[in-house]
Amino acid sequence: MPALTLDTIHTAPEALSDFTDYLRENPDPQEALALVEPLLDEYTGMPVPIADTLRALARVVQEHPNTPRTAQVGARITKLRLAASEQADQHTLHYVLEDLRDLYGSASASEKGCGRCR
Repeated sequence: MPALTLDTIHTAPEALSDFTDYLRENPDPQEALALVEPLLDEYTGMPVPIADTLRALARVVQEHPNTPRTAQVGARITKLRLAASEQADQHTLHYVLEDLRDLYGSASASEKGCGRCR
């Protein structure tokens, strides 16, 4: 595995920021849904790796020999693990995406005119 750098890590939030800017430009909804799909994929989308990262960070902090063994530190580690669980629960967003895709697909097939005319 290549060494990670801050620059490497910063590319993910920068890409999401660029994507958010793109969405603010009111693109075609079907195109936007297609582009967001990999981010919300049930197995490989962002919620699962972020949850895995938070769990791994909690483990690193807990297992490091220089980490103080205090209730305060233990509470912070527990909060990291709770955040990881909450993030992992977001994997269900792909169902919302499917519903939106179906809704948009059925609306566009049955309605004529541009989005502003409807």
